[in-house]
Amino acid sequence: MSNKMWGGRFSERPDEIMEEINVSIDVDRHLFAQDIAASKAHAAMLAGQGIITASDAKNIGKGLDTILSEIGKGSFEFKRALEDIHMNVESRLSELIGPAAGRLHTARSRNDQVATDFRLYVRDIVDETDAALAAFQQALVDRALEHAGTVMPGFTHLQTAQPVTFGHHLLAYVEMAARDRGRFQDARKRLNESPLGAAALAGTSFPIDRHATAKALGFDRPMANSLDAVSDRDFVLEMLSAASICAVHMSRFAEEIVIWTSPLVGLVRLSDKFTTGSSIMPQKRNPDAAELVRAKTGRVIGALNGLLIVMKGLPLAYQKDMQEDKQGAMEGFAALSLAIRAMTGMVRDLVPDEAKMKLAAGEGYATATDLADWLVRTLKMPFREAHHVTGRIVAKAAAGGVALHELPLQEMQAIEPKITKDVLGVLSVESSVKSRTSFGGTAPKNVTSQAKSWLKRLEKERKLG
Repeated sequence: MSNKMWGGRFSERPDEIMEEINVSIDVDRHLFAQDIAASKAHAAMLAGQGIITASDAKNIGKGLDTILSEIGKGSFEFKRALEDIHMNVESRLSELIGPAAGRLHTARSRNDQVATDFRLYVRDIVDETDAALAAFQQALVDRALEHAGTVMPGFTHLQTAQPVTFGHHLLAYVEMAARDRGRFQDARKRLNESPLGAAALAGTSFPIDRHATAKALGFDRPMANSLDAVSDRDFVLEMLSAASICAVHMSRFAEEIVIWTSPLVGLVRLSDKFTTGSSIMPQKRNPDAAELVRAKTGRVIGALNGLLIVMKGLPLAYQKDMQEDKQGAMEGFAALSLAIRAMTGMVRDLVPDEAKMKLAAGEGYATATDLADWLVRTLKMPFREAHHVTGRIVAKAAAGGVALHELPLQEMQAIEPKITKDVLGVLSVESSVKSRTSFGGTAPKNVTSQAKSWLKRLEKERKLG
């Protein structure tokens, strides 16, 4: 027996393997709220246009509300034989209200239906992700303000480069998250057009009002081309692209936490809340939350790659290949959500070892650039010459096994006679960070100002909703 929802032309039932490869309810059941919302908007529009009666529309609306309640309570039976969320809902609606349920599908297709549902779902994900990133930023800014003057080593090539402050380092991730939020918001603007009413691919001969359904569902406008409306998945690709960049940011920070918490480095500690132990080595404290954030990034990037590969060879309009657009994307979005929340928790949990940070900040002759800058500023030496002189002084200190600020003044003067004792005032790590007052620099007063500015910005966003 063929599927009674679409099988009028067919006399035989599909092969068992065909049924298995065709079914999507295990995935698209997650679209139930969006599917019901879109169906209610469509039914109301049909009644408003006189295409179905007001009585039928009312009964459809009540039936859909009942189904929404049943799914919410867990009493709804999802049937694999009905393939997808759309036919599961319609079948149950028919049981609830009878033949009037069959009028709901007037002037629409599963093609525009699923495109609408998935846009609504992705739009919800954008809003949830933005809220999660705002909370991540809040945690970072709070800790940055707390540690605006906490000195730590800044790295290039993972080698000690120049002293910075821990607050300054944290604010770098605030800026990254701001760009992530901007990308998600840009993607949201482009996705916020309604495919509903495009029908299978060519539109419909019924006098529908696509602007009405678009408005009812919170879209800015209906999509202008029916072929594009049912076949476009750019909105998912854009979201996954933004999600992949965001996940990379989370992974970079997670990698730093893994490095910093190693006993060999020991710049920060995580509590029992975000670490695990070993089944054989009782002394271990493993930064598993951070490690798993790194791994989740692969899921997000994999989802993007997977959908790009699905879409790359598809002619217009809808193709069944597009059924594969949801599972990977949903898993990718879930992985990113978990990663952001885990990173937010770790930011609030981590405790920097301020003494060790300060000590590490001075290792590797990190204030050498300050010496070179002093030679340029005070002795009016060309920077390239100052760089060369500083390199010789660093070599001298390294040969003697002493820090730069511990090298006797006379030994510096043996290399450059014009150096005075004033140079000693710029060679400490505290002096170094305090001197970096240029816009965007690591000076504690800069960090404090930037952190307070971000606090005001985040508070303003919360008030605006």
